[in-house]
Amino acid sequence: MLLVGAIAFISFALAPLLSSVLDARQVSQQPSPSQETNNPEAQQEELQAQARGYELVLQREPENETALRGLVEVRLQLNDIAGVLEPLEKLAALKPDEMRYTILLAQVKQFTEDLEGAAQIYRKILQKEPGNTQALQGLVELLVKQERPEAAIGLLEETLQLAPEANTAKAGSIDVVAVQLLLGQVYTEQQRFDEALQAYDNTQKANPTDFRPLVGKGLILQRQGKIEEARAILTTASSLAPAQYKDRVDALIAQLDAPTPAEVKLDDKPATEAQPNGEQPEAGSTEGAEPEPAAEGEESTPDTDPAQ
Repeated sequence: MLLVGAIAFISFALAPLLSSVLDARQVSQQPSPSQETNNPEAQQEELQAQARGYELVLQREPENETALRGLVEVRLQLNDIAGVLEPLEKLAALKPDEMRYTILLAQVKQFTEDLEGAAQIYRKILQKEPGNTQALQGLVELLVKQERPEAAIGLLEETLQLAPEANTAKAGSIDVVAVQLLLGQVYTEQQRFDEALQAYDNTQKANPTDFRPLVGKGLILQRQGKIEEARAILTTASSLAPAQYKDRVDALIAQLDAPTPAEVKLDDKPATEAQPNGEQPEAGSTEGAEPEPAAEGEESTPDTDPAQ
């Protein structure tokens, strides 16, 4: 599975889908001071009532897009991910040209461990749109999870080979930078650091003002114990990063000073500084920690809100 935590931070455009949907729901549901005393069970019952309302509409009008979308949203708020599948499949069938539904469906299938179903959807999307980065990332994650890293690398390299012709026919149809960043992530996950660094170098040379390959390089150097080199590269990345990402890069720099496992005493609590995106700390930041799993030790999860 692909790296998450800080290493996944380098490809913001490729972020998993469902986690962002759920995060957005959690933010929207944060109680105001006047709501803090509300009964959580009452809030749950209200959501369930909304779901039943949408279900009643769909009994009369099975193809009502508003009701289908509303049911998807409410079930997400209820964390009923499996329950999202049926209305989402109908939405994807009703609106085949609206890729957000199809992408979300694939990633929900991936999240619920229907890996073959997810892979079929991703491949179908990529047949039509070879440069669809969300489908590309999803399929790459599946291949890596199935311990087929060479197939994942081959898919990304083939996409890069298609890019010149595809982008000549339609500008921007394949985001070369995003694909190269994803390739670097796969190499890093396989601990093929030299190849990962080469992928990031290629990206940086073609896009000298893009901060993301510098973040990728800095994190590899950190994993290799080259802390001062990592600090220098991440500092440059921070200077290039857009305002909305600068604090997140600075947080990675701050983590360079976190104690290593050897420095943490047995009777000390392990460091648990959160990643910039709220995920668990990287492998190596706590004693006894395992290597970073893809999708944070979880499955890859969708990030497109069907209501958008």
